[in-house]
Amino acid sequence: MNANLVRAAVARFGDDPDGIGRFRKVVIGLAIAGKLTGGARALSPAAINDLIEQEKIRLASDGQIPHPKRYAAVTDEQLPEVFSDPSLFVPLGTIARIEKGVTGIQSAISGSFPLVVTAAERSSCDHFDFEGAATIVPLVSSTGHGNASINRLHYQEGKFALGTILAAIFPYAPDLISARFIFEYLSTFKDELLVPRMTGTANVTLSVGRIAEVPIPLICPGVQRKADELMALCDQLEAARAEREAVRDTFTLSTLAKLDTPDSEAFGADARFALANLAPLTTRPDQIKQLRQTILRLGLAGRLTEQNPADDPASDLLATIDARRSALLKSGYPNASEARTQSRKVAEQSLPSKLSDLPHGWEYATLQQCALMVIDCKNKTAPYTQSGVRLVRTTNVRDGKLNAIDQRYVSPETYEVWSARGKPEPGDILITREAPMGEVCLVPTDTTICLGQRMMLARLVPDTISPGFMLYSLMDPDLMDRVQDKPIGMTVQHLRVGGVETLVVPLPPLAEQHRIVAKVDDLMALCDQLEASITTGEQARSRLLEAVLHQSLEPA
Repeated sequence: MNANLVRAAVARFGDDPDGIGRFRKVVIGLAIAGKLTGGARALSPAAINDLIEQEKIRLASDGQIPHPKRYAAVTDEQLPEVFSDPSLFVPLGTIARIEKGVTGIQSAISGSFPLVVTAAERSSCDHFDFEGAATIVPLVSSTGHGNASINRLHYQEGKFALGTILAAIFPYAPDLISARFIFEYLSTFKDELLVPRMTGTANVTLSVGRIAEVPIPLICPGVQRKADELMALCDQLEAARAEREAVRDTFTLSTLAKLDTPDSEAFGADARFALANLAPLTTRPDQIKQLRQTILRLGLAGRLTEQNPADDPASDLLATIDARRSALLKSGYPNASEARTQSRKVAEQSLPSKLSDLPHGWEYATLQQCALMVIDCKNKTAPYTQSGVRLVRTTNVRDGKLNAIDQRYVSPETYEVWSARGKPEPGDILITREAPMGEVCLVPTDTTICLGQRMMLARLVPDTISPGFMLYSLMDPDLMDRVQDKPIGMTVQHLRVGGVETLVVPLPPLAEQHRIVAKVDDLMALCDQLEASITTGEQARSRLLEAVLHQSLEPA
């Protein structure tokens, strides 16, 4: 039986969440193709349909259900791509009644009956609305805001109450088509069968009528039970994987937390342990992100490199910056108006009275005090052109890099107007104030760019602070703790211009900046390798999985 091959493959690839989801689909495919019982069907789809129709007639004559509605036959276009024979399917409304929930979730009174809601866990209720085995489908999008999505379906038995934003599917002949199989089938193909039927702009919903149109395969009960067994195996693997990932998360967080503690005596041993266990610590992209954040925190605290008492202190560096900036601004750089503005802003700078201690030779300063100039964009959307000067918007700055996502351009004339305060130059630091706030990158060489809306630019005094160090400093996961003029906004928070200018920067000596950048660069490159290995492993598993599934679906 090909199901044995599926069991072996599921066990082999059970640590791959995408693989388990694809196995669920192939199990349904095997069931529909009749390959879970050696290729023989005890009942044909037509025979099953006839028996269900007879049961509907009996239920209607007994007054248990209203006269059933007639539905158009299923067509090829209605089926998921993996299926091609519409004669094996009928509309869901043909084989089941669909009831909308009647209990208000917020007003429900707690009691002894389960109340099925959209969340994974059941609430409770003092009454029940329905009795029997049912598949529960949410009627509202799980994400909202114009996005169609469904997180989960539910399977429920016995007496239960049902929230008004859900619907229950009760098969007319549960001995022929079980509610459990309907649940497994719709859960597996919810993104192909249910989500596309959701409608609406702001409030995206799914109607009972659209659910009734969903094509459902007519499979004999014995095959359904075999499919349920394999689905239960998938459930076990998913639960085991979730448990393993929870343990791994605890291990990862504990290890990285030790690196963030101020215990200098234990730090060396903790760091060596973390480096020796990077592979088990980082098996998912989100764990590598945590590792990157820890590296930045440690580097910006001076804990990845040695402090050298012989280094010229940061106070000398700030004095040099002040003198060179003053000379440039007095000369009218970058233009007379902007020079006056920048001089005034520098004079207005101040630091908080209570700041934590820094390593020897370090100093606190604001971003404005560290820079030659900090300028805001023109607060207006630039007119786009098909080509011309590259316009950098907030979407083009992510994770310390400049990207070309949805790249827009402006004319040379617009560029001149939008860059009146100062034209961006290679090495300048770009900062987003919104959507999202606090993303940064360096302007690359040989690139002319125009600042888009909600963008800012910081230019360092040449041959002073390392641009790489300042970039890493502004990528600090705890950056918002260093903002004096806190972000504003009820729905979408954004940084004030003053919040960027007065951002507090812990500044090490220049020589130490270079050492920090070199060390962080090396560790970030290691993170890149780990990410690449995860991607390569996923691709290899995917190719092997495709071969196994193809073999599973081959004729016996």
